[in-house]
Amino acid sequence: MQTQDQVSQSNISLEKLNQVIDRSQNYLLALQAAEGYWWAELESNVTMASEVVLLHKIWGTNATRPLHKVENYLRRQQRDHGGWELFYGDRGELSTSVEAYMAMRLLGVPASDPALQRARKFICDRGGISKTRIFTKFHLALIGCYDWSGLPSLPPWLMLLPDSFPIYEMSSWARGSTVPLLIVFDRKPVYRVDPAINLDELYAEGREYAKFELPSKGDWSDVFLWLDQAFKLGEALNLVPFRDEGIAAAEKWVLERQEPTGDWGGIIPAMLNSLLALRALGYDANDPAVVRGMQSVDRFAIETDDCYWMQPCVSPVWDTALVIRALVDSGIAPDHPALVKSAQWLLDNQILDDGDWTVKNKAGKPGGWAFEFINRFYPDVDDSAVVVMALNAVQMPNEPMKQQAIARCVQWIATMQCNGGGWAAFDLNNDADWLNQVPYGDLKAMIDPNTADVTARVLEMAGRLDKAQIPTSLSQTAIDRAITYLRHEQEPEGGWFGRWGVNYIYGTGGVLSALSLLATNSCHQEIDRGANWLVTCQNQDGGWGETCFSYNDRSLMGQGDSTASQTAWALTGLLAAGDATGTYAMAAIERGVQYLLDTQRSDGTWDEDYFTGTGFPGHFYLKYHLYLQHFPLTAIGRYRATALRLGGLSQED
Repeated sequence: MQTQDQVSQSNISLEKLNQVIDRSQNYLLALQAAEGYWWAELESNVTMASEVVLLHKIWGTNATRPLHKVENYLRRQQRDHGGWELFYGDRGELSTSVEAYMAMRLLGVPASDPALQRARKFICDRGGISKTRIFTKFHLALIGCYDWSGLPSLPPWLMLLPDSFPIYEMSSWARGSTVPLLIVFDRKPVYRVDPAINLDELYAEGREYAKFELPSKGDWSDVFLWLDQAFKLGEALNLVPFRDEGIAAAEKWVLERQEPTGDWGGIIPAMLNSLLALRALGYDANDPAVVRGMQSVDRFAIETDDCYWMQPCVSPVWDTALVIRALVDSGIAPDHPALVKSAQWLLDNQILDDGDWTVKNKAGKPGGWAFEFINRFYPDVDDSAVVVMALNAVQMPNEPMKQQAIARCVQWIATMQCNGGGWAAFDLNNDADWLNQVPYGDLKAMIDPNTADVTARVLEMAGRLDKAQIPTSLSQTAIDRAITYLRHEQEPEGGWFGRWGVNYIYGTGGVLSALSLLATNSCHQEIDRGANWLVTCQNQDGGWGETCFSYNDRSLMGQGDSTASQTAWALTGLLAAGDATGTYAMAAIERGVQYLLDTQRSDGTWDEDYFTGTGFPGHFYLKYHLYLQHFPLTAIGRYRATALRLGGLSQED
């Protein structure tokens, strides 16, 4: 470690830094849309495309979409082992592979096709359909390839329980997907599709020997199995209380939450499930709600000359705010026309309507931002905090209006602080962990509790605002509670868990960026431990990387092939720690910067195959195609500013 007055001359030249920064800036500026935003692909896995094939087959709308191109996409995504991946390099995942196989059969590919023969072996070697997740079995049940008796019951009278329990104890994404499924699971439809298929060949034990039942865990959570048996008995005897009223309430909820553009919740699962609910209720394909819903799904698609696939979501607000920060951090003038235009686009998209968050938050007034183009019901704290920091960094022609938008958002964020002291993504005190034990919740993503990374984002936002910009509702007491929460969340090794990015490198970089601004004295030891942990994770090539498997195995925390985005997170964390303590891990920082300089391509871009975004830890991952562009620019820009301030840059290449 080196103190500020002990920084030696770097081997990295200012000229080289400037060249890399200029190329990256030019690349990003060229990507800006005419309306002012930035937006790139949000990649997940092949289940998104597979389920859209199923949707259109069920509705009979498949001929109006280029679904034949999905076959090419699926063939290209299949790996040598025969399966399909949940994330890059995961050696294949069972449920993902079953859904891809289903889609190819629905597209007319015979089971005798060599690709499907290899897939069948991969699937059956891992237990076949009987070992898949609940949602895969649900999709198969819709076309008679799985028996509804093996799925949990979702009684529609749940919609009628007082105090919105348990619907609003679920995370926003679980709620948006579950309410429409109350209708579908009640109706238990089995649709005829063309071509008609069965997937009996994917039952490893043989379809005739399959047990269509929910597995027992042998612990307290088996109480849910007993409840499920009672629900099923009630269904069999036609003794489901308030069934019609519950279905009507669920239908009303779904229709009320459809955006004018047709979207539901801004995510494909909620959109597909809502359309399946309308199909189960007998809606016509030409009904306006259905037409708009189908069009919203279409907008999530990516089509090339020979492929067609789906994004799980779109991220223009998130992308735009992070690109703005990268450009400002790397030296673009705060009043640059591109920044002013993008900031105005963000201001125009501030959400001033009440959303689902008001059920638990009676004090807050709307003022946040969502992730997508349209999502009035679900602004999120993480996006909102980043947008505030981006806007604060831009000089606008109408500064008073910008400051009012910032104040309104910060006030809303302040009212979203959870009992634990931190912040969650979409809801307040959404921490009923028992919901993750219900059979339906096998993805373990039924709730939205406060997390270190979102909390850190809010604190970093507070640290970057002037005191006059922070409303009294975000008091020093509230900030101190959040800092205490982060101190308690620090792992024994020194890092922090990353809920929304992979994984401990993401969480640690974010927390160090926050504590360095607000807790340099009270958290000096925690900052040192976090920085030291990052140094121990650095790879031989100078970069940092972490596998998604670290969510399943803590021994893998901070380990993985180097990526541009994760290297950038580590660097911003180390630079922030140095700013806070006055002691920089300069040797590690310079090796990391050199890695980014060496791996930049001639067009100003970086490349990485790995998924570094997280949807549901252990179950769903994302690759943001702009992460590997703007985060490295942020890191290099901040390094240049720090090195110039400390006098540690050479002037020659």
